[in-house]
Amino acid sequence: MYFNVMPKIQYDSMHIGEPKIVTNLLRRVAVRAKIRTNTLLFDTYNVKEGETPEIIAHKLYGNTELHWIILLVNDVTDRYHQWPLNFSQFNQHIADKYDNIDGVHHYELAQSSGDTTTKIEVYSNSALYSGDGDSYSNATLITNREYEEQQQEIKRQIRLLDPRYVEDFTEEYITLMNETSI
Repeated sequence: MYFNVMPKIQYDSMHIGEPKIVTNLLRRVAVRAKIRTNTLLFDTYNVKEGETPEIIAHKLYGNTELHWIILLVNDVTDRYHQWPLNFSQFNQHIADKYDNIDGVHHYELAQSSGDTTTKIEVYSNSALYSGDGDSYSNATLITNREYEEQQQEIKRQIRLLDPRYVEDFTEEYITLMNETSI
């Protein structure tokens, strides 16, 4: 459904004067900020191990083909880098990315004023020392694995459109895709 309503354009990829009709993959719509912040329309959800957008769409909407709604609502344009990895994919990812998985990624310091739950990332060992040579004893070492696990946890926290609004959302998507743009 997602691609079916995208406009078609003539495109001559070979520049030989023989254009073909293709789907305009560059045409995008986005959820309006005002809608995105409306907590009555969305529920928060923690993606479970191995769940794909299709699995969640089937559970929630009874239709795997509505997975595009989940992706669109969460601004996921690249499933391979913006969706949580399963256990084996995650392990392969960190093995490919880091020479030492348990090496130091960065250090964190608690912010000393304002919101003290906010952490400040420090990326250099030398930055852990103040001008007079005293170390910041409250700095926490974050390994490469811990950092990547934190990133996966962020990706696991998604928003789901309440099933009562799927029909209206789909109709709005079709309307927006069919609008002409100059």
